[in-house]
Amino acid sequence: MKKTFKLVDLDCANCAAKMEDAIKKIDGVKNATVSFISQKMTIEADDERFDEIVRLAVKACKKVEPDCEVIVK
Repeated sequence: MKKTFKLVDLDCANCAAKMEDAIKKIDGVKNATVSFISQKMTIEADDERFDEIVRLAVKACKKVEPDCEVIVK
């Protein structure tokens, strides 16, 4: 499964790169991109564990940029 999420208050490209690296290390993630310019995060991961992986990705983002909010719908 592949989904894109909106980010709010992502402050810099360096933080986006750190978030992307952290998400890619999560077990089950096939690919991830975090774009500072478009303020979006795209995750491609195992279908069976997708919701759990998204929760872990949000936690990883908060560790890098505590003020950044991931809009999960």
